[in-house]
Formats: sequence, structure tokens, C-alpha cells
Amino acid sequence: MATTDNKVLVLGATGGFGGETARQLRDHGWQVQALQRGLKNAMEVREGIVYFRGDALNRDDVMQAAKGCSVIVHAVNPPGYRRWSEWVLPMIDNTIAAALAENATIVLPGTVYNYGPDAFPLLREDAAQHPQTRKGRIRVELEQRLRDASTRGAQAIVLRAGDFFGQQTSNTWFAQGLIKPGQAIKTINLPGVPGVGHQWSYLPDAAQTIVQLLDRRASLPPFSSFHMAGHWDADGTQMAAAIARCVEQDGGQAKQRPFAWWLVRLASPFVPTLREMLEMRYLWQQPLRMDNSGLLAVLGTEPHTPLEQAVKATLEGLGCLSRRSMTLQPIRTKKN
Repeated sequence: MATTDNKVLVLGATGGFGGETARQLRDHGWQVQALQRGLKNAMEVREGIVYFRGDALNRDDVMQAAKGCSVIVHAVNPPGYRRWSEWVLPMIDNTIAAALAENATIVLPGTVYNYGPDAFPLLREDAAQHPQTRKGRIRVELEQRLRDASTRGAQAIVLRAGDFFGQQTSNTWFAQGLIKPGQAIKTINLPGVPGVGHQWSYLPDAAQTIVQLLDRRASLPPFSSFHMAGHWDADGTQMAAAIARCVEQDGGQAKQRPFAWWLVRLASPFVPTLREMLEMRYLWQQPLRMDNSGLLAVLGTEPHTPLEQAVKATLEGLGCLSRRSMTLQPIRTKKN
């Protein structure tokens, strides 16, 4: 089967990043395919996206779904931080095998776990990766395997951003740490140390960045890594303040309070997800801002939705506001 230049396989299309990227690629004229476990039929078409029954852990499933694809978006991760040591590397190996077979480009949403405090507070795109955690070491190995694959015929694009928020992102720090989805907001939790900045990224902006990078992939090197500037919360309170303003506009009122890390620590021996969250607490204890110089060199500007607009859309999507009066505006761009 010949490769189609605008045919893409999205792994993790039922999740936040994968789903948003799949929809934006579809709207940009791509033929989008995806894998989904538990489908009743071998193939289903929903909202213009073709879903095949399969599992990213099964190489044959990935190879079959990737036939004819020029791009594979690898947006799949073990849920709830769990089973990383068992699943993360086998899944990327399957994606690499499929990409090599199809001479395809792999797109990976990267993490900041790869870096240790020596790379902070301004995280440059060429910073050395000295991870301090088990998950970080796994992600470094994952990206090294992509680098190796890029010397054997596959192209790889890594896009790194801050903590995601958006309408379809229920499994995020925004949705699980700051607020509670599906209910009116009475309290906003603050996970960070007072005065310490934090990096956020609006998911539709990240997906649009992927779309634009793929339009330029022929001019990119075999392996490239980019950072998004996203939304910088300089003192760790601006995101909470934006949420509070949206709640007030909706006729409510929300107070702010420190996140209950003590409770996470107390329960972590018994709840694996909390134990994994605790391991990443260092990312809330010191400032980490993304430098997007390399991205700007390629795109000129970075897709950027104003914070207030992005937060309101997110809260509406998560079912936290009573009114649905917002009209989304086109994504703007920014240079830094």
C-alpha cells in the first residue's frame, strides 16, 4: 500500500491531547485514523475519523492501522501515571516499528519529566536531560529511541509544553488538582509554593502547533524538539485568579486554598496514582518556564488563545459553569 501524504494514525485519540490533535488534523484536511480498544466492530467511523479496534501495546494492531500513513501521532500513555515501566517503552517501540515500515513521521507530546532542576528555571529546547525521577528516566529513554529511529528512516517531532488544560482534559492537574469537574466551583486548590511560577498550555493551542509543524515537516531535520511558551503563571496564582473570575461572571464565588499535599502523602502508600503524583511534586516547588525560541524560528509565531477565553472554555467543557454563552474566538498567535 502506498503512503498517503495527508493520512495520519493517532494513537490515544480518545484522550485529551490525541483527541484534540485528531480533530484539528481532520479539520485541516488530513485523513485521520485511530486505534481504540473494545470496539464492537473491527472498524467504526465517528465524526470523520476512522477507528480501528486495536491496542497500542499490540504491534500487529499498530502496524496494520499505520499502513499508508505518513504520520503517526503517539499520544498514548498508561492511565493515572501507573504501569509506566511496563507499557511506555513497548508502546513507543511499536510506533517506531510502524513508522520505519511506512517511512512515517512520529509526533510525540513530550514532558518536562525528562529534566532535573539543573535545567530550570528557563527550560531551553537544547537543555541537557538529567531526570530526577523514575518516570523521567523512562521518558529520556523513550526519546533516545526516537533519536535512534530518526537515523534509520523515521522522522520524529517532539513538542513539549506545560501542564495541559482544555475542554476535553479531565485527567490533568487543572481538572483533578485545582478544581472538580462536573460541579460548581466553590474552592480552587493551589498546588504550588506561593510566589513560584508555573507553566500551562491550552490544549487546542498545542494541537494547532502540531498541525503547523506537520505542514513544515519536509524542512525539519530527522529529529527535532520544540517547546511551547503557552501560559506562564508568574507567581502561581494567576491561573486560579482566572478561574475565580470566570466563576464570578457565572454568578458564583470561589475561594482559594493550598493543595492538600499532606493528604496525598498520607494516602500515597495505599493509592498508586497519589504515590506517582507525589513523585512529581518538585515541578510545583520551583519555577519552570519554557523557552520557545526554536519553535518561533520555524513557525514565526506560536498559536495562543488568551487565558481568560481558554479558562472559560475549559470550565464549560468540564461542566463547571451554569451558562454556555461563550463564543470561541480564533486562536491568536504570540512571539514569546
